[in-house]
Amino acid sequence: MEASFRWVLLTAVAPVAWGANYYVTREFLPADRPLWGAALRALPAGLLLLALRPRRPRGAWWWRTAVLGLLNTAGFFVLLYIASQSLATSVASTVMAASPLAMLLLAWALTAARPARAHLLGALVGLAGVGLMLLTRSEPVSLPGLAASAAAMLVSSLGYVLAARWREGADVLATTAWQLLAGGLVLLPLAAAFEGPLVVPAGRELAAFGYVAVVATALAFAAWFAGLRRLPAGTVGLLGLLNPLTGVLLGTVVAGERLGPPQFAGLLLVLAGVALGRPRGGSGGGSGGGSLGRLLARPLGRLLARPLGRAPRSRRSRSVGRVAGAGVAGGGGGGVGDGGGSGGRSVRSGSE
Repeated sequence: MEASFRWVLLTAVAPVAWGANYYVTREFLPADRPLWGAALRALPAGLLLLALRPRRPRGAWWWRTAVLGLLNTAGFFVLLYIASQSLATSVASTVMAASPLAMLLLAWALTAARPARAHLLGALVGLAGVGLMLLTRSEPVSLPGLAASAAAMLVSSLGYVLAARWREGADVLATTAWQLLAGGLVLLPLAAAFEGPLVVPAGRELAAFGYVAVVATALAFAAWFAGLRRLPAGTVGLLGLLNPLTGVLLGTVVAGERLGPPQFAGLLLVLAGVALGRPRGGSGGGSGGGSLGRLLARPLGRLLARPLGRAPRSRRSRSVGRVAGAGVAGGGGGGVGDGGGSGGRSVRSGSE
């Protein structure tokens, strides 16, 4: 029992760090440099994770890593940076908390696999909560920020689907490290071309970049993957709720953002929707991230491997529910974003 509690505390580091990342990005990082901001988050974190798991991709995983790095790192980090800068912290964290629910609907559309009623209800409740949060605010909501959030959900969901479709995988932590490096290297020339030369951060800005790279990315992923290997999926799913709760708490208590009763009701609806869509049971044991593979790669991989059409209802419901549950556990993001994880199954053939 004591050992399990320690693993819960360690795993909780990840969603709390991801939730705080919205506040740190908005308050301490430059608003006009999303490309440099994403690159400075990805590259140091990728190097740190690679030091923890020094394995190289092999075979098809070289180009797969490049594709997933483009989506899950370059695209997702830039869009998340823009959303965090454009939206109030409480709003950004609540909107992005609904990403696994949107992912469930996307998986349904792409695979023609109908989710279980509870999961579908969770998606509808959560999306209704986001609408209530946005439509009842007295202050105007940034349309570019909302567009960036929606695009971030789409990009990360696509990366999630691709990782699940590629059923043979690699060590999850090593694959994540290479995705971070690939995405960061893509961002470097774009940042130099569109945002000018790098301005070396100093003072609070340097500390903020250190936080997003070391704590909210490298440490968070290491803690999250460790928890996925050792804790039941349902427990991890509930821990994922700390992501939006942390963002809302920092936004309201520290940043002084105001949420009235309708906004709190919207937040509660989002949390209720995520809780309905979370995984039910399952154990986190295994080695090399195999639990993450069971949550991620197998269900959607099986569905995408067959022709589009109607599968038997019981299997459709179970698979889509688990796909959504994996995203819910991560609190959003299809790969190396603020939650989730899409390295595929952990097998030795993908990296060395």
